Amino acid sequence: MLSALKLGILFLALPLLAQSNAGELRLKITGPDGLPVGASIELSSDAIQFHRSFSADDSGDFIIRNLPFGRYRLRVQRESFSPYDGLIEIHSALPTEYVVKLNIAALSTAVNVTAETTLIDPERTTTINHLDSKAIADRAASLPGRSLPDLINSQPGWLYEGNAVLHPRGSEYQTQFVVDGIPLTDNRSPGLGPEIEADDVDSLTIYTGGIPAEYGRKMGGVIEVNTLRDSRPGLHGQVVLSGGSFDTAGVFASADSSWGRNTVGASASGNLTARYLNPVVPENYTNRGTTAEFSLSYDRYISAADRLTLSVRHELARYQIPNQRLQQFPQLRNPQDTTPQLQTAGNFETMGIASYQHIFSPNVLANIRGMVRDNSDDLNSNNGAWPIAAFLHNDFKEGYFNADLSIHHGRHEWKAGAESDSLFLHENFSDIITANPNNPDYPFDPGTPATFLFTGNRPDLEQSAFIRDLIHLGKWTVNAGLRWDHYQLVVNQNAFSPRISVARYFPSADLIVHASYDRVFQTPSFENILLASSLQVTVLNPNVLRLPVEPSHGNYFEFGATKSFLNQFRFDANYFRRYVNNFADDDQILNTAVSFPIAFRKAIIYGAEGKIELPNWNRFSGFVSYSYMVGNAWFPVTGGLFVGDDAVNATTQLRGHFPDSQDQRHTLRARIRCQVTSRVWFAGGTQYGSGLPFEFTGTYDQALAEYGQQMVNRVNFTDGRIKPTLSVDLSAGTELYKKEARSLRLQADAENFNNRLNVLDFAGLFSGTALAPPRSYFLRLGVTY
Repeated sequence: MLSALKLGILFLALPLLAQSNAGELRLKITGPDGLPVGASIELSSDAIQFHRSFSADDSGDFIIRNLPFGRYRLRVQRESFSPYDGLIEIHSALPTEYVVKLNIAALSTAVNVTAETTLIDPERTTTINHLDSKAIADRAASLPGRSLPDLINSQPGWLYEGNAVLHPRGSEYQTQFVVDGIPLTDNRSPGLGPEIEADDVDSLTIYTGGIPAEYGRKMGGVIEVNTLRDSRPGLHGQVVLSGGSFDTAGVFASADSSWGRNTVGASASGNLTARYLNPVVPENYTNRGTTAEFSLSYDRYISAADRLTLSVRHELARYQIPNQRLQQFPQLRNPQDTTPQLQTAGNFETMGIASYQHIFSPNVLANIRGMVRDNSDDLNSNNGAWPIAAFLHNDFKEGYFNADLSIHHGRHEWKAGAESDSLFLHENFSDIITANPNNPDYPFDPGTPATFLFTGNRPDLEQSAFIRDLIHLGKWTVNAGLRWDHYQLVVNQNAFSPRISVARYFPSADLIVHASYDRVFQTPSFENILLASSLQVTVLNPNVLRLPVEPSHGNYFEFGATKSFLNQFRFDANYFRRYVNNFADDDQILNTAVSFPIAFRKAIIYGAEGKIELPNWNRFSGFVSYSYMVGNAWFPVTGGLFVGDDAVNATTQLRGHFPDSQDQRHTLRARIRCQVTSRVWFAGGTQYGSGLPFEFTGTYDQALAEYGQQMVNRVNFTDGRIKPTLSVDLSAGTELYKKEARSLRLQADAENFNNRLNVLDFAGLFSGTALAPPRSYFLRLGVTY
C-alpha cells in the first residue's frame, strides 16, 4: 500500500517526457478535382529495410506513425489513375503533412515522378541499425527468453557473454532498452529480467555511437523498441505456433481493432523449454524454463492536434539454474550424498505507460509520458544445493516521467526535455554453506560464516535534462546536444555531457562521411548494489574490501562512412574508441548466482566494424558484417565488494591491466536469403567468434573432473582464451496461403547445423561458464489476418 502511494504521488508531482527519434506521416490523397479518393499506399526505405503497404479509404486520409528518421519512397496507386512515385524526408518529431494528387492515367503519364534511391540517408550523422517488421517476422528461431536479444546480437558491435547478456562494444551491462519511449536501464537478459517477445515488436532501432542527448545513464548501446502498430480499420492480428529441440514449444497471439479515432490492441504469449539458460556442461542438467507475457494498449486521436496512448504489460519467467556435474551427481564428491542440487529462479514484471501528444502549431510539438513498474526476482535452493544454498527475493517499484518539446525553425530541429526516475529498491538475500569444511576441496576461505542474512531498502533517485539541435546545412548535417544527469543512490553525483555528430554527403560518390563524440555518464547496475554496499557483508570473511560503486565517466569517439554501390549494395564502416573512468563490471557473491556491480580504474576499448548489406537484388537479400575489438581494463579496483583472496588481490594489485571480459578480437556474421519463388525462400547464415578471455585458477585435472574432456578441448589454457566458436544456420520458409491481409506461413530453422561445441565463457573473468546450444531444429507456423 505504501509503495503504491509513493508511486501515485510521483505520478502526480513530477514532470513527464517522451523519448523517441521517430516521426509521423499524414497523407491526404485527392483526385484531379481536389476531392479525396481511396488508394493503396506503399512506403519503403532501403536504408533501414522498411517496406510497408497500407490502404486509405474514400476519405483519402491516412496516418503512418513511428517512422524512424530517414528518406522514404512513397508510391500511391488507384485504378484508372496514374501511380504517384515520390520521395519524402522524415527528420522531425513533428508530423509531416503530405498531399498526393492523382491524375487520370491518360493525362499524366508524361509527368510521373520517379523517386531517387533510398539506400542511404544523406542526413544521418551516425550509423544506425534498424530492423523492421519483415526482418523480425523472418528471423531465425530463438529459445524462449532471447528472441529480442538474438536480433540485437546479429548486429555489428554486439556479442553475448554468459546467458544471452548483451554487451555493446565491450561494455558490461550498459545496455538501455527504450520501450515505446520509456527507457529501461535494468538488465534484460533471460537470467535477470523477462523479455518482450519479438513477435510483439513492430521495429527496432539500434545505436552504438552518435547517441542523441535524450539518452543517458546506460550508454554502451541503446535499443529503441516500438510495439505500437499503425491503425488499420477493422480487426487485424496474428497467431504464431512454434516448437522444436529441447522440448521447446510456444504460442503467440495478437489482435488490434480500429474504429474512428480509436485503436485497441492486445497480445499474449507462452513458451517452455528444457534449455532456458546456457548450461555449464554439455549434458544440460536442470535447465527447464517457462515464460509468459500479456499486453493491452489503447490509442486515441482526441483531435488532429491531440493524441492519447495507454498501455499495460505483464511478463514473467520461471526457470532452473543449470547444474555442474558435482551438483547433479553428489555421489562423485561424497558417496553418502544422494540429493542433486535444484535451484529455481523467477522474474516478474508489470508495467503501465501513459503518453500524451499535443501539436501547438505546424512547428511546435510537445510529448508527455509516464510509466510505473513493479519488478521482482526470486532465487531458491533445495536441500541438495552445493556448495552453498542461496535464497533471494529482490523487488523494485519504479516511477518514471518525462516531457519534451520539439520545435522546427528554418534549418533547425530543436528538442529539449527533462526526466525523473525514482526506484524504490528492496533486497533480501540469505545463504547456507552446505559444503563440508573438513574436506580438502572446501571452496570457501576459513572464517566464512555458515549462514548469512541481508535485507535492505533504499531509493534510487535520478533526474536529467537535455537540449539538442539537428541542423540541416545543405550537404552537411550536425546533431549537437547537451545533457545533465543527477544520480543519488550509494553516492550522490551529477554531470554535464556534451554530444555532437557531424555528417557530410558527397552526392557524386553517393557517400556519407560522419564523426561523433559522446560524453557519457553511466550509472552503476542496481542489481544487489545494496547488498554489496552494506556493512553486514564484512562478516563474510576476515578479509573484505567494500568500496562504493560510483558512476562511470567516459568519452566515446566514432569515425565512419556509408556508401552505396550500383544502387544495390550499402557498405558501412566505423572506427571507434572508448575511454572510460571507473569502468563498470560485475562479480558474484561467494559461489552463488547472485551478481553485483564492481568497478576498475579505467578502460580503453577500440575497434572497427564493417557491414555490407544487400536489401534486395533480384531474388537475393542479406548482409555480411565483421567486428574487430580490443578492450583492456586497468587496476586498481575502485568500487564493489571483494571477499577473501579477492580482497587481498584487490588491495595489492594496484597497477597493470587485463583484457576486458568482452575482449573478443574477431566477430563475423552473415546471412543470405534467396526468394526461390513468390512463396518459397531459403536462407543460410554463419556466426564466428575468435573467443573470449578466461581465468581459471584451478589445475588442468580439476577442470577435467569438473567439466569433462570435451569442454577442456575447447579452451586454450596457455593463451587464456576460449577457442573460436562457429555456427552454421539454415532456414526455409513458404507462404502456404495469401489473400489480401490474410496469410499462412511456415518456417523451418536448423541452428548450429555443424554441431560444434561452442563455449561462450569458461570460468570467465567474473562470469562463470556457458555453452551455446548444439545442433537444433525448430518450426514456426504463423497466421496473419
